Amino acid sequence: MRNRVLLAVVAAAAMGLTLAPLTASASSHREAPLIAEDPLADLYTFQALDNPNNVVLVANYVPFENPAGGPNFYRFGDDVRYQIHVDNVGDGKSHVTFTFRFRTSTVDGTTFLYNTPYVRNGALTKRIAFDGSKYLGWNRPQTYSVSMSRISDDDPSSVVLGNNLLTPPDVVGTSSTGDAAYYHGLANAAIHNLNGGIKVWAGQRDDPFYANLGPIFDILTLDPTSATGGEDYLNNENVHSIVLSVPKSMIKGPNDSVIGVWATASRRQETVLS
Repeated sequence: MRNRVLLAVVAAAAMGLTLAPLTASASSHREAPLIAEDPLADLYTFQALDNPNNVVLVANYVPFENPAGGPNFYRFGDDVRYQIHVDNVGDGKSHVTFTFRFRTSTVDGTTFLYNTPYVRNGALTKRIAFDGSKYLGWNRPQTYSVSMSRISDDDPSSVVLGNNLLTPPDVVGTSSTGDAAYYHGLANAAIHNLNGGIKVWAGQRDDPFYANLGPIFDILTLDPTSATGGEDYLNNENVHSIVLSVPKSMIKGPNDSVIGVWATASRRQETVLS
C-alpha cells in the first residue's frame, strides 16, 4: 500500500519577528476531477492576531458546502490523512509536518438524522448544545488527533500534540444549531489550547475566498469593465477548515525569516495482486 497525494497548494509566509506578515493562497474549487471527493480549496498563512509570536496556518477543504446538504452533512473523511507541510530551509521539501486524522461515531444507529431530540433540564429540546465536554443531541460527532513530525538529518522526531479533540457540528438550521450567535458559541467550544502555546480548531466555516467562478469557467467570459467586479459565487457557501496557531520558534529554520507552506489530503491506495 502507498499513499497518493491528491493535491498540494503552496504559499509563503514571513515569520521573522521584525518582518510584516505575508499572506498567500491558491484555489482548487473542484476543478480537478481526481480529487473531487477530497478537494483542497485554499490555504492561508499569517501572523496570529492575538499573539505576534505565533503564525496561523489555515487549510480549507470541501468547498461549496450548502446548509441544506443533508442528511449526510459535510465532514472530514475518516479515511483521509490531512497534512500541513512547512519548508523552513528553502529546498521545496517538507521539514515540519502537521498531520490530522479524523474519526466519526454514531450515537443512535436507528436513525438517519444528523441530530435527535433529547431531554435537558426536564424538557425535550431539539437544538444541539455543548455541556462542557461533549455536544448533546448531535448524532454524528467527529473527533480528531493532531501530530507533528520533523524531518532533518540530526533530529528526526514525531510527537502527538492532541487527541480526541472535538469538531463542532455543521450549520444545519435554526431548529438544530440555532441562529448565528448561538452557533458561534457551539463553534467556539471546539477551540483547543494545547501544550506549548498551540491552538487548533477544525470544522465548518464561511468560505472567505472571493471568486467570480461562473464566468471564469465559462471559457473565461470575464468583463474587466464591470463596475461590480463580478459576482462572488462563494458567497453564503461554507468550507471545512483546519486552523492551527503555532509558535514561530516551533517551525522556524536556520534562516528563520521565511517559510513555505502547503497542504495535502491523501487516501491509502490499494493494489490487488491476482
